[in-house]
Amino acid sequence: MSILRLILGDQLSNTISSLVDVDKAKDLVFMCEVMQEAKYVKHHKKKIVFLFSAMRHFALSLKKLGLRVCYIKIDDPANTGSFDTELKRVVVEYKISKIIVTFPGEYRILAKIRSWEDLLKVKVEIKEDTRFLCSIDEFKIWTSNKKQLRMEYFYRLIRKKYQILINNNEPEGGSWNYDAENRKVPASNVFIPRPYTCKIDEITKEVIKIVDQNFPSHFGDLEPFHFAVTRDDALKVLDYFINNNLTKFGDYQDAMIENEPWMFHSHISLYLNCGLLEPIECIRIAESSYYQKKAPLNNVEGFIRQIMGWREYVRGIYWLKMPEYYEENFLNAKRKLPKFYWTSDTSMNCLKQCIKTTKENAYAHHIQRLMVLGNFALLASIDPKEVNEWFLVVYADAYEWVELPNVSGMILFADGGLLASKPYAAGGSYINKMSNYCKNCHYDVNQKHGVKACPFNYLYWNFLIVNKEKISNNPRIRMIYKTLEKMDEIKKEMIMSDAAKFLDSIDN
Repeated sequence: MSILRLILGDQLSNTISSLVDVDKAKDLVFMCEVMQEAKYVKHHKKKIVFLFSAMRHFALSLKKLGLRVCYIKIDDPANTGSFDTELKRVVVEYKISKIIVTFPGEYRILAKIRSWEDLLKVKVEIKEDTRFLCSIDEFKIWTSNKKQLRMEYFYRLIRKKYQILINNNEPEGGSWNYDAENRKVPASNVFIPRPYTCKIDEITKEVIKIVDQNFPSHFGDLEPFHFAVTRDDALKVLDYFINNNLTKFGDYQDAMIENEPWMFHSHISLYLNCGLLEPIECIRIAESSYYQKKAPLNNVEGFIRQIMGWREYVRGIYWLKMPEYYEENFLNAKRKLPKFYWTSDTSMNCLKQCIKTTKENAYAHHIQRLMVLGNFALLASIDPKEVNEWFLVVYADAYEWVELPNVSGMILFADGGLLASKPYAAGGSYINKMSNYCKNCHYDVNQKHGVKACPFNYLYWNFLIVNKEKISNNPRIRMIYKTLEKMDEIKKEMIMSDAAKFLDSIDN
């Protein structure tokens, strides 16, 4: 009788807890590409290529280490297309007595795993995912005596736990957070390094062909494909960022430039989220660059905060509040997602640019996601479930544990303020300040009313008017409501009329 060690598609790490104490002679490592997972939402074609190719390369690396690996490909004629039936087939064939799996990244997968003992008649052991810096139980303990679950205080706790950028138990430079220094607008002649690109091998070419044949209706461009699909290449992407982009990452992390989708960002979230890179190694490499005087503190701290603070925090929120969190809709938003989110066919240049590059790259950086794509969804009162599905579909780094809290909590304020301290709503002036999108737009960002006015301008005030009862008492936006109260009624009527006409046009 053998133990089956199940490796999920986002667990591509040699240090994954399900492989600890593996018996190379007796145990069986099982990996499977299943149609059910590839199609439960219509994932971006590049995302499917990335994960299937990374899984195939990881399986080969395990075989080279001497492990027994059973790997079932998506185009295997015997592949039944679901975890349940494929596991049942392998459990019988290899006389499996026990399944060991690392805690998954999605609630629906956890529910499925918990059903396997009854379904398969074998013991199932779920091990903690030790790649994360804070366990689910540790996060729950932290929340137990808190009225507000603010990321900043959680981040400080984890910084202290791992002694990152800490000097005599105080933060380096005297401040925990340098976000105020990280909102610079780049000069028009700023040099932006090209992203690190990896050459594709025969395995990836085969996967590209399979995805092209089996997922023709899925969103996104299939090629060119240049993501890393091995740990060695993922480490090269990280090294390239540290040596070329980190020195300006923090300064310009909120900036957006037309036809520059990558900017100074690291582009490693997809590797972190599937296991090719581990959080603590990325954090310590960045920290080392500060102590070696290779990168300024504000840039290093900003990068570390995204991984050590925000990434860990949203995972904690997800597992603390699921499954109810999926149903949250505090602002009662019900509009359907506009078709242009799939086609980029819109006269709003900021949206056009962000959707276009998302379609091409399965990537957009966090300000494009939050303050353009997300901000519009918030102001237009788009149904959280539709927005969540879109974000889960289109980005290569998207898994529900990280996507849902970011969208429902940070972007849409659908949880009523559990995660974010205020709705992150903004008019056209913010986008104009942090980007050059407005220069080539059909609309005029300086106009507040009428057919040529930037829709963000009147949608912003319309959002405040429509949601006054629910959010006007929020202390962080109380001053904005005082400004709204001073507006004359004719101006308010013009705002609401412009908003109604525009929203009606996208509905139809």
